[in-house]
Amino acid sequence: MTTPAPAPASTAPNTRALRLTAAGGFLFLAVCFVATVVVVLEDAIGGDGAATGFITAGFWGLGLGALAGVAALIAPRKGLVIAQYTLAITAPLLALMD
Repeated sequence: MTTPAPAPASTAPNTRALRLTAAGGFLFLAVCFVATVVVVLEDAIGGDGAATGFITAGFWGLGLGALAGVAALIAPRKGLVIAQYTLAITAPLLALMD
């Protein structure tokens, strides 16, 4: 006698939706990259002209966000998508702290 396989939970995230959200995150990463570059150039022209660790950390955050996005496209997980968006938004905020 075989038992039927349990149906997935109705609250479980859809893998297609997670992949689309991760793909949209790359557009968000691009917008955050442009915002970070604008903040850095404004600081270079109008500020002291020296880049500190916050700017470096901002650009590293963008790179790690892209890496999280690629991982989310390959193996869609909610945590990876959240990490992608979180790392993207912290980049311009870190550059503003300089």
